[in-house]
Amino acid sequence: MSTTAAGIVFLLALILALAAVHVPLGNYMFRVYTTTKDSRLERALYRVIGADPKAEQTWGAYARSVLAFSAVSVLFLFIFQLLQGRLPLHLNDPATEMTPALAWNTAVSFVTNTNWQAYSGESTQGHLVQMAGLTVQNFVSAAVGMAVAIALVRGFARTRTGELGNFWVDLVRGTLRILLPIAFLAAIVLIAGGVIQNFALHTQVIDTLAGAQQTIPGGPVASQEAIKELGTNGGGFFNANSAHPFENPTAWTNFIEIFLLTVIAFSLPRTFGKMVGGPQGLKQGRAIVAVMGVIATISVSLTMWFQLQAHGTVPTAVGAATEGVETRFGVADSAIFAASTTLTSTGAVNSFHDSYTSLGGLMTMFNMQLGEVAPGGVGSGLYGMLILAVITVFVAGLMVGRTPEYLGKKITPREIKLAASYFLVTPLIVLTGTATAMAMSGQRAGMLNSGPHGLSEVLYAFTSAGNNNGSAFAGISVNTEWYNTALGVAMLAGRFLPLVLVLALAGSLAKQGSTPASVGTLPTYRPQFVGMVVGVTLVLVALTFLPALALGPLAEGIH
Repeated sequence: MSTTAAGIVFLLALILALAAVHVPLGNYMFRVYTTTKDSRLERALYRVIGADPKAEQTWGAYARSVLAFSAVSVLFLFIFQLLQGRLPLHLNDPATEMTPALAWNTAVSFVTNTNWQAYSGESTQGHLVQMAGLTVQNFVSAAVGMAVAIALVRGFARTRTGELGNFWVDLVRGTLRILLPIAFLAAIVLIAGGVIQNFALHTQVIDTLAGAQQTIPGGPVASQEAIKELGTNGGGFFNANSAHPFENPTAWTNFIEIFLLTVIAFSLPRTFGKMVGGPQGLKQGRAIVAVMGVIATISVSLTMWFQLQAHGTVPTAVGAATEGVETRFGVADSAIFAASTTLTSTGAVNSFHDSYTSLGGLMTMFNMQLGEVAPGGVGSGLYGMLILAVITVFVAGLMVGRTPEYLGKKITPREIKLAASYFLVTPLIVLTGTATAMAMSGQRAGMLNSGPHGLSEVLYAFTSAGNNNGSAFAGISVNTEWYNTALGVAMLAGRFLPLVLVLALAGSLAKQGSTPASVGTLPTYRPQFVGMVVGVTLVLVALTFLPALALGPLAEGIH
Protein backbone atom coordinates (compact mmCIF):
# COMPACT_ATOMS: atom_id res chain seq x y z
CA MET A 1 0.00 0.00 0.00
CA SER A 2 1.35 3.45 -0.93
CA THR A 3 2.03 6.10 1.68
CA THR A 4 -0.90 8.18 0.44
CA ALA A 5 -3.32 5.24 0.49
CA ALA A 6 -2.19 4.26 3.99
CA GLY A 7 -2.77 7.82 5.18
CA ILE A 8 -6.28 7.85 3.70
CA VAL A 9 -7.15 4.53 5.38
CA PHE A 10 -5.78 5.87 8.67
CA LEU A 11 -7.92 9.01 8.34
CA LEU A 12 -11.10 7.09 7.45
CA ALA A 13 -10.60 4.78 10.43
CA LEU A 14 -10.24 7.81 12.70
CA ILE A 15 -13.44 9.37 11.36
CA LEU A 16 -15.36 6.12 11.92
CA ALA A 17 -14.04 5.80 15.47
CA LEU A 18 -15.03 9.38 16.34
CA ALA A 19 -18.47 8.91 14.78
CA ALA A 20 -19.01 5.76 16.84
CA VAL A 21 -18.48 7.50 20.18
CA HIS A 22 -20.00 10.90 19.31
CA VAL A 23 -23.52 10.09 20.53
CA PRO A 24 -22.82 7.96 23.64
CA LEU A 25 -20.04 10.20 24.95
CA GLY A 26 -22.00 13.36 24.15
CA ASN A 27 -25.05 12.00 25.96
CA TYR A 28 -22.93 10.95 28.93
CA MET A 29 -21.41 14.43 29.28
CA PHE A 30 -24.93 15.90 29.07
CA ARG A 31 -25.96 13.78 32.06
CA VAL A 32 -22.80 14.73 33.98
CA TYR A 33 -23.46 18.46 33.71
CA THR A 34 -27.25 18.38 34.22
CA THR A 35 -27.76 15.87 37.03
CA THR A 36 -28.62 17.18 40.51
CA LYS A 37 -27.01 14.23 42.30
CA ASP A 38 -23.52 14.44 43.82
CA SER A 39 -21.36 11.51 44.82
CA ARG A 40 -19.91 11.15 48.33
CA LEU A 41 -16.45 12.06 47.05
CA GLU A 42 -17.81 15.17 45.35
CA ARG A 43 -19.66 16.27 48.47
CA ALA A 44 -16.47 15.80 50.50
CA LEU A 45 -14.52 17.93 48.02
CA TYR A 46 -17.14 20.68 48.17
CA ARG A 47 -16.82 20.77 51.95
CA VAL A 48 -13.03 20.98 51.72
CA ILE A 49 -13.07 23.93 49.28
CA GLY A 50 -16.04 25.57 50.99
CA ALA A 51 -18.35 25.47 47.96
CA ASP A 52 -22.13 25.13 48.10
CA PRO A 53 -23.06 22.81 45.18
CA LYS A 54 -26.66 24.04 45.22
CA ALA A 55 -25.75 27.73 44.88
CA GLU A 56 -25.54 29.02 41.33
CA GLN A 57 -23.36 31.89 40.13
CA THR A 58 -23.77 34.90 37.89
CA TRP A 59 -21.31 35.25 35.02
CA GLY A 60 -19.19 37.62 37.10
CA ALA A 61 -18.97 35.24 40.06
CA TYR A 62 -18.27 32.34 37.71
CA ALA A 63 -15.45 34.29 36.05
CA ARG A 64 -13.96 35.33 39.39
CA SER A 65 -13.95 31.69 40.49
CA VAL A 66 -12.14 30.63 37.31
CA LEU A 67 -9.56 33.40 37.67
CA ALA A 68 -9.00 32.78 41.39
CA PHE A 69 -8.56 29.04 40.90
CA SER A 70 -6.14 29.60 38.02
CA ALA A 71 -4.12 32.22 39.92
CA VAL A 72 -3.65 29.88 42.88
CA SER A 73 -2.67 27.08 40.48
CA VAL A 74 0.00 29.24 38.81
CA LEU A 75 1.44 30.26 42.18
CA PHE A 76 1.52 26.68 43.48
CA LEU A 77 3.16 25.25 40.36
CA PHE A 78 5.67 28.12 40.21
CA ILE A 79 6.84 27.48 43.80
CA PHE A 80 6.72 23.70 43.34
CA GLN A 81 9.18 23.87 40.44
CA LEU A 82 11.61 26.17 42.23
CA LEU A 83 11.66 23.82 45.25
CA GLN A 84 11.85 20.55 43.31
CA GLY A 85 15.58 20.12 44.02
CA ARG A 86 14.70 19.56 47.70
CA LEU A 87 11.94 17.05 46.96
CA PRO A 88 11.97 13.28 46.33
CA LEU A 89 12.18 11.76 42.83
CA HIS A 90 14.16 14.67 41.47
CA LEU A 91 17.08 14.55 39.05
CA ASN A 92 20.43 14.96 40.78
CA ASP A 93 21.91 16.91 37.89
CA PRO A 94 19.20 18.52 35.70
CA ALA A 95 20.40 19.56 32.26
CA THR A 96 18.46 22.83 32.39
CA GLU A 97 18.38 24.99 35.52
CA MET A 98 14.87 25.86 36.65
CA THR A 99 15.16 29.65 36.81
CA PRO A 100 12.30 31.87 38.03
CA ALA A 101 11.60 32.98 34.43
CA LEU A 102 11.39 29.38 33.21
CA ALA A 103 9.31 28.30 36.22
CA TRP A 104 6.92 31.20 35.57
CA ASN A 105 6.61 30.31 31.90
CA THR A 106 6.00 26.63 32.65
CA ALA A 107 3.49 27.30 35.42
CA VAL A 108 1.49 29.66 33.21
CA SER A 109 1.81 27.22 30.32
CA PHE A 110 0.28 24.24 32.11
CA VAL A 111 -2.41 26.21 33.95
CA THR A 112 -3.61 27.79 30.69
CA ASN A 113 -3.74 24.37 28.95
CA THR A 114 -0.94 25.51 26.61
CA ASN A 115 1.82 23.16 27.79
CA TRP A 116 4.54 25.08 25.99
CA GLN A 117 7.89 23.65 27.09
CA ALA A 118 11.13 25.64 26.89
CA TYR A 119 13.04 22.73 28.42
CA SER A 120 13.61 18.99 27.96
CA GLY A 121 11.14 17.20 30.20
CA GLU A 122 13.14 14.10 31.09
CA SER A 123 16.31 16.07 31.91
CA THR A 124 14.79 19.05 33.74
CA GLN A 125 11.63 18.10 35.66
CA GLY A 126 11.66 15.46 38.40
CA HIS A 127 9.01 12.76 38.58
CA LEU A 128 7.20 14.36 41.53
CA VAL A 129 6.74 17.66 39.70
CA GLN A 130 5.70 15.81 36.55
CA MET A 131 3.04 13.82 38.46
CA ALA A 132 1.80 16.14 41.21
CA GLY A 133 2.31 19.41 39.34
CA LEU A 134 2.13 19.11 35.57
CA THR A 135 -0.22 16.11 35.30
CA VAL A 136 -2.65 17.56 37.84
CA GLN A 137 -2.85 20.72 35.76
CA ASN A 138 -3.44 18.59 32.68
CA PHE A 139 -6.66 17.46 34.34
CA VAL A 140 -7.94 20.66 35.91
CA SER A 141 -7.02 23.05 33.09
CA ALA A 142 -9.00 20.87 30.69
CA ALA A 143 -11.89 20.75 33.17
CA VAL A 144 -11.86 24.57 33.34
CA GLY A 145 -12.25 24.79 29.56
CA MET A 146 -15.16 22.35 29.63
CA ALA A 147 -16.82 24.24 32.48
CA VAL A 148 -16.71 27.54 30.59
CA ALA A 149 -18.14 25.89 27.47
CA ILE A 150 -21.01 24.45 29.50
CA ALA A 151 -21.65 27.86 31.07
CA LEU A 152 -22.00 29.39 27.59
CA VAL A 153 -24.38 26.61 26.54
CA ARG A 154 -26.48 27.36 29.62
CA GLY A 155 -26.54 31.00 28.51
CA PHE A 156 -28.20 29.91 25.26
CA ALA A 157 -30.50 27.38 26.96
CA ARG A 158 -31.78 29.50 29.87
CA THR A 159 -34.09 32.51 29.84
CA ARG A 160 -34.53 35.52 32.11
CA THR A 161 -31.93 34.51 34.67
CA GLY A 162 -28.52 35.73 35.64
CA GLU A 163 -27.29 32.30 36.77
CA LEU A 164 -24.96 30.08 34.74
CA GLY A 165 -24.37 27.20 37.15
CA ASN A 166 -21.60 26.67 39.69
CA PHE A 167 -17.98 26.66 38.53
CA TRP A 168 -16.77 24.44 41.38
CA VAL A 169 -19.41 21.80 40.61
CA ASP A 170 -18.59 21.89 36.89
CA LEU A 171 -14.86 21.67 37.63
CA VAL A 172 -15.17 18.71 39.99
CA ARG A 173 -17.61 16.79 37.79
CA GLY A 174 -15.61 17.34 34.63
CA THR A 175 -12.48 16.07 36.36
CA LEU A 176 -13.89 13.11 38.30
CA ARG A 177 -16.62 11.88 36.00
CA ILE A 178 -15.22 12.53 32.52
CA LEU A 179 -11.47 13.10 32.37
CA LEU A 180 -10.28 10.78 35.15
CA PRO A 181 -12.09 7.55 34.14
CA ILE A 182 -11.36 7.93 30.42
CA ALA A 183 -7.70 8.80 31.10
CA PHE A 184 -7.41 5.78 33.42
CA LEU A 185 -8.63 3.41 30.70
CA ALA A 186 -6.48 5.15 28.07
CA ALA A 187 -3.37 4.76 30.24
CA ILE A 188 -3.96 1.01 30.48
CA VAL A 189 -4.33 0.79 26.70
CA LEU A 190 -1.11 2.77 26.20
CA ILE A 191 0.78 0.56 28.66
CA ALA A 192 -0.42 -2.44 26.68
CA GLY A 193 0.97 -0.75 23.58
CA GLY A 194 4.42 -0.29 25.09
CA VAL A 195 4.28 3.12 26.80
CA ILE A 196 6.33 2.90 30.00
CA GLN A 197 5.05 3.45 33.55
CA ASN A 198 7.69 3.29 36.29
CA PHE A 199 9.61 5.42 38.77
CA ALA A 200 13.09 4.99 37.30
CA LEU A 201 15.10 8.20 37.03
CA HIS A 202 18.23 7.58 34.97
CA THR A 203 18.61 3.98 36.13
CA GLN A 204 17.19 2.00 33.20
CA VAL A 205 19.95 0.11 31.39
CA ILE A 206 19.07 -1.45 28.04
CA ASP A 207 20.91 -3.46 25.42
CA THR A 208 21.16 -1.68 22.07
CA LEU A 209 20.94 -3.34 18.65
CA ALA A 210 24.69 -2.92 18.31
CA GLY A 211 25.24 -4.97 21.45
CA ALA A 212 26.21 -2.06 23.71
CA GLN A 213 24.44 -0.87 26.85
CA GLN A 214 22.72 2.50 27.27
CA THR A 215 21.25 4.21 30.31
CA ILE A 216 17.96 5.94 29.58
CA PRO A 217 15.44 7.80 31.77
CA GLY A 218 12.11 6.33 32.73
CA GLY A 219 9.10 7.59 34.62
CA PRO A 220 5.32 7.46 35.04
CA VAL A 221 4.78 8.22 31.36
CA ALA A 222 1.55 6.42 30.42
CA SER A 223 -0.51 8.14 33.12
CA GLN A 224 0.69 11.55 31.91
CA GLU A 225 0.45 10.66 28.22
CA ALA A 226 -3.22 9.68 28.48
CA ILE A 227 -4.42 12.98 29.94
CA LYS A 228 -1.89 14.92 27.85
CA GLU A 229 -3.86 13.88 24.75
CA LEU A 230 -7.35 13.52 26.21
CA GLY A 231 -7.27 16.98 27.81
CA THR A 232 -5.72 18.57 24.69
CA ASN A 233 -2.69 19.53 26.76
CA GLY A 234 0.31 18.36 24.75
CA GLY A 235 3.24 18.70 27.14
CA GLY A 236 5.53 15.71 26.73
CA PHE A 237 7.25 13.73 29.46
CA PHE A 238 10.20 13.53 27.07
CA ASN A 239 11.67 16.28 24.92
CA ALA A 240 10.81 14.36 21.72
CA ASN A 241 7.16 14.31 22.87
CA SER A 242 5.00 11.80 20.97
CA ALA A 243 7.89 10.95 18.64
CA HIS A 244 9.59 9.23 21.58
CA PRO A 245 9.07 5.44 21.60
CA PHE A 246 8.35 5.50 25.33
CA GLU A 247 5.45 7.90 24.74
CA ASN A 248 4.20 6.60 21.38
CA PRO A 249 5.72 3.22 20.52
CA THR A 250 3.76 1.99 17.48
CA ALA A 251 1.50 3.00 14.60
CA TRP A 252 -1.58 1.86 16.49
CA THR A 253 -0.71 3.84 19.64
CA ASN A 254 -0.27 6.79 17.29
CA PHE A 255 -3.87 6.20 16.17
CA ILE A 256 -5.07 5.96 19.79
CA GLU A 257 -3.37 9.24 20.71
CA ILE A 258 -4.94 11.14 17.79
CA PHE A 259 -8.31 9.65 18.75
CA LEU A 260 -7.86 10.77 22.36
CA LEU A 261 -6.95 14.35 21.51
CA THR A 262 -10.09 14.77 19.37
CA VAL A 263 -12.73 12.58 21.02
CA ILE A 264 -14.13 14.94 23.70
CA ALA A 265 -14.05 18.04 21.50
CA PHE A 266 -15.93 16.24 18.70
CA SER A 267 -18.50 14.88 21.20
CA LEU A 268 -19.26 18.14 23.02
CA PRO A 269 -21.52 19.45 20.19
CA ARG A 270 -23.83 16.54 20.99
CA THR A 271 -23.87 17.69 24.63
CA PHE A 272 -24.61 21.21 23.40
CA GLY A 273 -27.54 19.99 21.29
CA LYS A 274 -29.02 18.04 24.19
CA MET A 275 -28.71 20.98 26.57
CA VAL A 276 -30.28 23.63 24.33
CA GLY A 277 -33.12 21.16 23.70
CA GLY A 278 -36.16 22.08 21.70
CA PRO A 279 -37.31 20.43 18.49
CA GLN A 280 -34.09 21.34 16.67
CA GLY A 281 -31.67 20.93 19.59
CA LEU A 282 -29.90 17.85 18.28
CA LYS A 283 -29.93 19.31 14.77
CA GLN A 284 -28.12 22.37 16.12
CA GLY A 285 -25.49 20.11 17.64
CA ARG A 286 -25.08 18.21 14.39
CA ALA A 287 -24.63 21.49 12.51
CA ILE A 288 -21.80 22.54 14.83
CA VAL A 289 -20.01 19.20 14.57
CA ALA A 290 -20.49 19.32 10.78
CA VAL A 291 -18.67 22.67 10.64
CA MET A 292 -15.87 21.19 12.72
CA GLY A 293 -15.73 18.12 10.49
CA VAL A 294 -15.63 20.06 7.22
CA ILE A 295 -12.81 22.35 8.36
CA ALA A 296 -10.85 19.45 9.90
CA THR A 297 -11.17 17.29 6.78
CA ILE A 298 -9.97 20.10 4.52
CA SER A 299 -7.07 20.91 6.83
CA VAL A 300 -5.89 17.34 7.35
CA SER A 301 -6.13 16.57 3.63
CA LEU A 302 -4.16 19.65 2.62
CA THR A 303 -1.52 19.14 5.31
CA MET A 304 -0.99 15.53 4.27
CA TRP A 305 -0.79 16.46 0.57
CA PHE A 306 1.64 19.33 1.18
CA GLN A 307 3.84 17.09 3.32
CA LEU A 308 4.10 14.48 0.61
CA GLN A 309 5.89 17.11 -1.47
CA ALA A 310 9.55 18.04 -0.83
CA HIS A 311 9.48 21.80 -0.92
CA GLY A 312 10.64 24.20 1.75
CA THR A 313 13.78 25.36 3.53
CA VAL A 314 14.62 22.08 5.27
CA PRO A 315 13.06 19.52 2.86
CA THR A 316 14.79 21.16 -0.09
CA ALA A 317 18.12 21.06 1.73
CA VAL A 318 17.90 17.32 2.43
CA GLY A 319 15.95 16.37 -0.72
CA ALA A 320 12.90 14.84 0.99
CA ALA A 321 10.03 15.62 3.36
CA THR A 322 11.16 12.87 5.73
CA GLU A 323 13.50 15.18 7.67
CA GLY A 324 12.25 15.38 11.25
CA VAL A 325 9.74 12.53 10.71
CA GLU A 326 9.78 9.43 12.88
CA THR A 327 10.15 6.41 10.60
CA ARG A 328 7.68 4.35 12.67
CA PHE A 329 4.86 6.65 11.49
CA GLY A 330 5.95 7.99 8.13
CA VAL A 331 5.07 11.26 6.44
CA ALA A 332 1.31 10.79 5.98
CA ASP A 333 0.47 9.68 9.54
CA SER A 334 2.77 12.37 10.94
CA ALA A 335 0.94 14.99 8.89
CA ILE A 336 -2.42 13.77 10.24
CA PHE A 337 -1.05 14.01 13.79
CA ALA A 338 0.31 17.52 13.13
CA ALA A 339 -2.98 18.75 11.70
CA SER A 340 -4.98 17.17 14.54
CA THR A 341 -2.77 18.60 17.27
CA THR A 342 -2.92 22.14 15.83
CA LEU A 343 -6.64 21.99 15.00
CA THR A 344 -7.12 21.19 18.67
CA SER A 345 -5.21 23.06 21.37
CA THR A 346 -3.09 19.99 22.10
CA GLY A 347 0.33 20.97 20.79
CA ALA A 348 1.74 17.44 21.08
CA VAL A 349 4.05 16.51 18.21
CA ASN A 350 5.26 13.26 16.69
CA SER A 351 7.42 15.03 14.08
CA PHE A 352 9.50 18.20 13.88
CA HIS A 353 7.27 21.02 12.59
CA ASP A 354 10.27 23.24 11.85
CA SER A 355 11.28 20.66 9.21
CA TYR A 356 7.91 20.70 7.45
CA THR A 357 7.44 21.85 3.89
CA SER A 358 6.70 25.54 3.50
CA LEU A 359 2.97 24.99 2.92
CA GLY A 360 2.76 22.11 5.39
CA GLY A 361 4.19 24.42 8.04
CA LEU A 362 1.74 27.11 6.95
CA MET A 363 -1.17 24.73 7.56
CA THR A 364 -0.08 24.02 11.13
CA MET A 365 -0.01 27.77 11.82
CA PHE A 366 -3.27 28.43 9.99
CA ASN A 367 -5.01 25.70 12.03
CA MET A 368 -4.15 27.56 15.23
CA GLN A 369 -5.02 30.94 13.74
CA LEU A 370 -8.50 29.62 12.96
CA GLY A 371 -8.98 29.75 16.72
CA GLU A 372 -8.56 25.99 17.10
CA VAL A 373 -12.25 25.30 16.58
CA ALA A 374 -12.20 22.17 14.42
CA PRO A 375 -12.72 20.57 16.86
CA GLY A 376 -10.55 22.77 19.07
CA GLY A 377 -9.47 22.28 22.64
CA VAL A 378 -11.54 20.49 25.27
CA GLY A 379 -14.28 23.05 25.89
CA SER A 380 -12.52 25.95 24.19
CA GLY A 381 -13.24 24.48 20.76
CA LEU A 382 -16.98 24.44 21.40
CA TYR A 383 -17.23 27.94 22.80
CA GLY A 384 -14.98 29.26 20.03
CA MET A 385 -17.23 27.67 17.40
CA LEU A 386 -20.36 29.07 19.05
CA ILE A 387 -18.79 32.54 18.95
CA LEU A 388 -18.21 32.08 15.20
CA ALA A 389 -21.83 30.96 14.82
CA VAL A 390 -22.95 34.20 16.53
CA ILE A 391 -20.76 36.25 14.17
CA THR A 392 -22.19 34.34 11.20
CA VAL A 393 -25.82 35.06 12.07
CA PHE A 394 -24.87 38.70 12.57
CA VAL A 395 -23.36 38.83 9.07
CA ALA A 396 -26.46 37.09 7.69
CA GLY A 397 -28.69 39.59 9.50
CA LEU A 398 -26.83 42.47 7.86
CA MET A 399 -27.51 40.92 4.46
CA VAL A 400 -31.28 40.76 4.91
CA GLY A 401 -31.77 43.76 7.20
CA ARG A 402 -33.03 41.82 10.23
CA THR A 403 -31.95 41.66 13.86
CA PRO A 404 -29.90 38.46 13.96
CA GLU A 405 -31.03 35.59 16.18
CA TYR A 406 -29.38 32.38 17.27
CA LEU A 407 -31.13 29.65 19.24
CA GLY A 408 -33.97 32.01 20.06
CA LYS A 409 -31.67 34.74 21.40
CA LYS A 410 -31.34 38.14 19.72
CA ILE A 411 -27.80 39.18 18.88
CA THR A 412 -27.89 42.79 19.99
CA PRO A 413 -24.99 45.29 19.87
CA ARG A 414 -23.81 44.07 23.28
CA GLU A 415 -23.57 40.44 22.16
CA ILE A 416 -21.82 41.22 18.89
CA LYS A 417 -19.31 43.50 20.65
CA LEU A 418 -18.43 40.67 23.03
CA ALA A 419 -18.20 38.15 20.15
CA ALA A 420 -16.08 40.49 18.01
CA SER A 421 -13.78 41.28 20.95
CA TYR A 422 -13.32 37.56 21.53
CA PHE A 423 -12.28 37.09 17.91
CA LEU A 424 -9.90 40.08 17.87
CA VAL A 425 -8.06 39.45 21.15
CA THR A 426 -5.91 36.55 19.99
CA PRO A 427 -4.73 38.09 16.68
CA LEU A 428 -3.78 41.23 18.60
CA ILE A 429 -1.67 39.18 21.01
CA VAL A 430 -0.05 37.10 18.26
CA LEU A 431 0.79 39.91 15.83
CA THR A 432 1.93 42.35 18.53
CA GLY A 433 4.21 39.74 20.11
CA THR A 434 5.68 38.72 16.74
CA ALA A 435 6.30 42.33 15.67
CA THR A 436 7.95 43.16 19.00
CA ALA A 437 10.28 40.15 18.83
CA MET A 438 11.24 40.86 15.21
CA ALA A 439 11.99 44.50 16.07
CA MET A 440 14.59 43.45 18.68
CA SER A 441 17.95 42.25 17.39
CA GLY A 442 18.59 40.20 20.51
CA GLN A 443 15.38 38.23 20.02
CA ARG A 444 15.96 37.76 16.30
CA ALA A 445 19.24 36.11 17.22
CA GLY A 446 17.25 33.23 18.71
CA MET A 447 16.06 32.16 15.26
CA LEU A 448 17.78 29.09 13.83
CA ASN A 449 17.02 30.23 10.27
CA SER A 450 17.06 33.63 8.63
CA GLY A 451 14.65 35.01 6.04
CA PRO A 452 11.00 33.90 5.75
CA HIS A 453 11.54 30.64 7.63
CA GLY A 454 13.06 32.52 10.55
CA LEU A 455 10.02 34.81 10.68
CA SER A 456 7.82 31.71 10.62
CA GLU A 457 9.61 30.40 13.71
CA VAL A 458 8.76 33.56 15.67
CA LEU A 459 5.22 33.84 14.25
CA TYR A 460 4.59 30.20 15.12
CA ALA A 461 5.81 30.72 18.71
CA PHE A 462 3.39 33.57 19.41
CA THR A 463 0.58 31.89 17.47
CA SER A 464 1.05 28.80 19.62
CA ALA A 465 1.25 30.77 22.88
CA GLY A 466 -1.64 33.13 22.12
CA ASN A 467 -3.91 30.27 21.08
CA ASN A 468 -2.81 28.06 24.01
CA ASN A 469 -1.52 25.32 21.72
CA GLY A 470 2.04 24.67 22.89
CA SER A 471 3.66 23.18 19.78
CA ALA A 472 6.60 24.99 18.17
CA PHE A 473 8.78 25.54 15.15
CA ALA A 474 11.39 24.35 17.59
CA GLY A 475 14.35 25.81 15.73
CA ILE A 476 13.92 28.99 17.76
CA SER A 477 15.69 29.32 21.13
CA VAL A 478 13.09 30.53 23.62
CA ASN A 479 14.58 29.69 27.02
CA THR A 480 15.56 33.31 27.64
CA GLU A 481 14.16 35.74 30.17
CA TRP A 482 12.51 37.81 27.43
CA TYR A 483 10.82 34.93 25.60
CA ASN A 484 9.84 33.15 28.82
CA THR A 485 8.20 36.35 30.06
CA ALA A 486 6.66 37.50 26.76
CA LEU A 487 5.26 34.09 25.82
CA GLY A 488 3.95 33.66 29.37
CA VAL A 489 2.05 36.93 29.09
CA ALA A 490 0.73 35.84 25.67
CA MET A 491 -0.50 32.55 27.16
CA LEU A 492 -2.25 34.27 30.06
CA ALA A 493 -3.92 36.88 27.87
CA GLY A 494 -4.81 34.31 25.20
CA ARG A 495 -6.55 32.11 27.75
CA PHE A 496 -8.29 34.40 30.18
CA LEU A 497 -9.33 37.45 28.17
CA PRO A 498 -11.38 35.34 25.70
CA LEU A 499 -12.66 33.24 28.60
CA VAL A 500 -14.03 36.29 30.44
CA LEU A 501 -15.64 37.55 27.23
CA VAL A 502 -17.32 34.16 26.72
CA LEU A 503 -18.76 34.22 30.23
CA ALA A 504 -19.94 37.83 29.79
CA LEU A 505 -21.69 36.77 26.57
CA ALA A 506 -23.25 33.79 28.37
CA GLY A 507 -24.57 36.08 31.12
CA SER A 508 -26.02 38.50 28.58
CA LEU A 509 -27.79 35.71 26.68
CA ALA A 510 -29.19 34.07 29.83
CA LYS A 511 -30.93 37.29 30.83
CA GLN A 512 -32.90 37.40 27.58
CA GLY A 513 -36.22 35.77 26.94
CA SER A 514 -36.77 33.34 24.09
CA THR A 515 -37.69 34.80 20.70
CA PRO A 516 -39.98 32.50 18.67
CA ALA A 517 -38.75 31.62 15.20
CA SER A 518 -40.48 33.38 12.30
CA VAL A 519 -40.41 33.12 8.52
CA GLY A 520 -37.48 35.54 8.49
CA THR A 521 -35.37 33.59 11.01
CA LEU A 522 -32.21 32.07 9.56
CA PRO A 523 -32.31 28.27 10.07
CA THR A 524 -29.09 27.46 11.88
CA TYR A 525 -29.18 23.69 11.47
CA ARG A 526 -29.19 23.31 7.69
CA PRO A 527 -26.23 22.72 5.32
CA GLN A 528 -26.55 26.34 4.17
CA PHE A 529 -25.65 27.56 7.67
CA VAL A 530 -22.83 25.02 7.96
CA GLY A 531 -21.33 26.41 4.75
CA MET A 532 -21.76 29.98 5.96
CA VAL A 533 -19.93 29.34 9.24
CA VAL A 534 -17.09 27.60 7.40
CA GLY A 535 -16.84 30.52 4.97
CA VAL A 536 -16.95 33.21 7.66
CA THR A 537 -14.29 31.38 9.69
CA LEU A 538 -11.89 31.03 6.78
CA VAL A 539 -12.43 34.58 5.48
CA LEU A 540 -11.99 36.24 8.88
CA VAL A 541 -8.75 34.39 9.57
CA ALA A 542 -7.42 35.02 6.06
CA LEU A 543 -8.07 38.75 6.35
CA THR A 544 -6.41 38.89 9.75
CA PHE A 545 -3.27 36.81 9.25
CA LEU A 546 -2.64 36.82 5.48
CA PRO A 547 -0.06 39.68 5.57
CA ALA A 548 2.02 37.89 8.21
CA LEU A 549 1.72 34.53 6.45
CA ALA A 550 2.71 36.17 3.16
CA LEU A 551 5.99 37.32 4.71
CA GLY A 552 6.67 33.91 6.28
CA PRO A 553 5.60 30.52 4.89
CA LEU A 554 4.06 31.85 1.66
CA ALA A 555 7.24 33.75 0.79
CA GLU A 556 9.25 30.64 1.62
CA GLY A 557 7.01 28.60 -0.67
CA ILE A 558 7.48 31.02 -3.58
CA HIS A 559 11.26 30.83 -3.29
